[in-house]
Amino acid sequence: MRLYAVVAAGGFRRYATYRVATLAGVFTNTVFGFILAYTYIALWDERPHLGGYDMSQALTYVWLGQALLMTCAMMGGGFEDELMERIRTGDIAVDLYRPADLQLWWLAGDLGRAAFHLLGRGIVPMVLGALAFDLALPGSPWTWLAFLVSVALGVVVSFGVRFLVALSAFWLMDGAGAMQIAWLAGLFFSGMLLPLPLFPGVLGDVARALPWSSLLQVPADVFLGRYAGWDLLRAYAFQAGWAVALLLAGRMLQSVATRRVVVQGG
Repeated sequence: MRLYAVVAAGGFRRYATYRVATLAGVFTNTVFGFILAYTYIALWDERPHLGGYDMSQALTYVWLGQALLMTCAMMGGGFEDELMERIRTGDIAVDLYRPADLQLWWLAGDLGRAAFHLLGRGIVPMVLGALAFDLALPGSPWTWLAFLVSVALGVVVSFGVRFLVALSAFWLMDGAGAMQIAWLAGLFFSGMLLPLPLFPGVLGDVARALPWSSLLQVPADVFLGRYAGWDLLRAYAFQAGWAVALLLAGRMLQSVATRRVVVQGG
């Protein structure tokens, strides 16, 4: 485990070196946060308590989305491009023969990336949003801790989806199309555009049951205190269930890909 802790720390330091990109990202998240916030204000003025959120909760949801956009890589921006390039060039063969698990290696690095983005690109927009608007911030430290646990589970779910999509490059001539589809699904079904309770009928039920809801909708509802007691445990179980299912699916696909590389190498 020490190896993967070092890899996670390296992932944090790697993204910490891009200071200008981080500042640009903070600026972009803040600008889009204000645009979405005023859009939500207009919408909630017409429909108060839409989706069960009051105005303050809706605005808090907006800024949580900006804080978690890169943390949970809802639109990509993690390891997947590098992994797909290594598959395309054949360098992945070296990775598969290393005395380290391929999936755990990339997961550790992605956790380091997520930790940096939460601190580097998440805190400042959230603080600016709190200064400009009346946000529904938790008063209990336990709610903050519960939120961080939910975010961590969301990051693992996000990794599981992106790892599967990246491994598709073993069988596709170009995995970019699959990755773009995953990004669009993540943007829509995570609740980034609108909270999922606003989705009507069957669409809303399906959206809340998909793994992408673990990236924003579930952590945001934990932050807003909509889950407590057994409901909070059920929310964690939902996220953890998807995390385990996706990691197991990724491990199976990795095993198949490894056999393919071995056969071709032999």
